Amino acid sequence: MSTEANLIKQHLIDPEICIRCNTCEAICPVGAITHDSLNYVVKADICNGCMDCISPCPTGSIDNWRMMPKARAYSIEEQLKWDELPVELSPEEIAAAGGQDSAATEIAASAAEASTASAVSTAVASGFNSAQFGAVIPPWSAAHAYTNLYGPKAAEKTITATVTGNVRVTEVGKTAGHDYDTHHIVLDFGGMPFPVLEGQSIGIIPAGTDANGKPHHARQYSIASPRNGERPGYNNLSLTIKRVLEDHQGQPVRGVGSNYMCDLKVGDKVQVIGPFGASFLMPNHPKSNIVMICTGTGSAPMRAMTEWRRRLRASGKFEGGKLMLFFGARTPQELPYFGPLNSLPKDFIDIEFAFSRETGKSKRYVQDAMRDRAADIAAHLKDCNTSFYVCGLKSMEEGVVMALRDIAQNAGLDWDSVGAALKKEGRLHLETY
Repeated sequence: MSTEANLIKQHLIDPEICIRCNTCEAICPVGAITHDSLNYVVKADICNGCMDCISPCPTGSIDNWRMMPKARAYSIEEQLKWDELPVELSPEEIAAAGGQDSAATEIAASAAEASTASAVSTAVASGFNSAQFGAVIPPWSAAHAYTNLYGPKAAEKTITATVTGNVRVTEVGKTAGHDYDTHHIVLDFGGMPFPVLEGQSIGIIPAGTDANGKPHHARQYSIASPRNGERPGYNNLSLTIKRVLEDHQGQPVRGVGSNYMCDLKVGDKVQVIGPFGASFLMPNHPKSNIVMICTGTGSAPMRAMTEWRRRLRASGKFEGGKLMLFFGARTPQELPYFGPLNSLPKDFIDIEFAFSRETGKSKRYVQDAMRDRAADIAAHLKDCNTSFYVCGLKSMEEGVVMALRDIAQNAGLDWDSVGAALKKEGRLHLETY
């Protein structure tokens, strides 16, 4: 039997580094990635090695491989129980299990890579796949991002930040029997270096242990403040966090990370890892336009980008470049920063709100607002100086990208060409969860 028949280059996710952000599962074109409450894992019999998930991963946990005899490939059940990656098999162990020696292993690895390269273009299942249009590289004028300065396998495992602010940014009220409760939380890093850019995220490790007595894994949150701090010139940043009180099926649940963060008091200490993200970054050249499309706490990176542009504009250091924001929520009361957004100058940012549960009005989603502004969106699609950013729940992503497609086609543009250019030029960024 040939080497290729005996061996498999198995794709694995490092559970020590993974922050369970769901990026890999959302972007996988063949549905090879799944998860439970503990780990994200890769199905060896489905993964085709297309590599689509590698670049978007904010931590690099996805980029792990093991040369394994097929008979000993790690099952999903095994991977879901891991706290850390297993030790690599030695050449002797591979041979003993029916594989070949180390030289043959290298040959098999090369063969496997070559055989999967041609599968990338045909990996997407039938139907519209919005993730295939998301860029994995930043705009050409984006600033350099520092990533993974602190984490499980970095020199410093975590960095301690101090809570210097925790303010509720949604109105008091109830929806579907639950308090909706979104907080703006400010963390200060003192004298420790923690450089960030708009569009990046961090991981927060909640205090305490899980049901199995193990430390909680990190929860990922987008940064809501610009690069020079929530307060200009200070080594701090802000987060926008909604308290989770029900799961996606509407069943009561108390989210560990969100409730931990929303309940913090000024002066409390939190453990942070990161920063993460090297592609969801804003362009910085003077002619650059930014179209932002978000729902709920997906507004965090949009607030960061908007505030950085506002500060540059106020200082006279930035000329040109348009900002356009499509912001959705169930009601105005649930919309973070609703008041401050309304006070921004109209010649600075063009804002369209969309509410899906407003009393006495028909449902309106961000993609509906986009279609209402089709002429403006089409002009931005044609302009290579415009970058698009989408952030919010995964359920919004397909509708938004389909709206972009329909707007392009109705304007006489070829969507296949436009969509490919948006991805290749780093102009369409999708960060949904």
